[in-house]
Amino acid sequence: MSNALALTIRVAVVAVALWVATALVGGIELGGGTTEGRIGTVIVVAIIFGLVNAVLKPLIKVVGCPLYILTLGLVGLVVNALLFMLVGWLSSSLGLPFTVDGFWAAFWGAIIVGVVGFVLHLVIPDRFDQR
Repeated sequence: MSNALALTIRVAVVAVALWVATALVGGIELGGGTTEGRIGTVIVVAIIFGLVNAVLKPLIKVVGCPLYILTLGLVGLVVNALLFMLVGWLSSSLGLPFTVDGFWAAFWGAIIVGVVGFVLHLVIPDRFDQR
């Protein structure tokens, strides 16, 4: 499978997971008047989400390693919520109609995106075993 196809599958999975989070969590709003506008917005937000997680999350894990150990990993939930809030802020700053209102909306949104993304990656693998 080519790298471009794998990347497209990952973005699509995150986009669907974000859409589910907007549907289930009050305080996470996806604007855009038309269906095409909403789809475009959620795809761009999925790309931002992927970039934020790819760049910042490893740095935070290295710097916050003692906190992860001390809390047995529970601080990861807070980190995920804060990164989700950052994605909402970046999206709004770029003029995208995607907002996250507060910590608890981000907390539940991050959990839903994680669970839905995990389930979708089980069903739709983005890479295959090369045996």
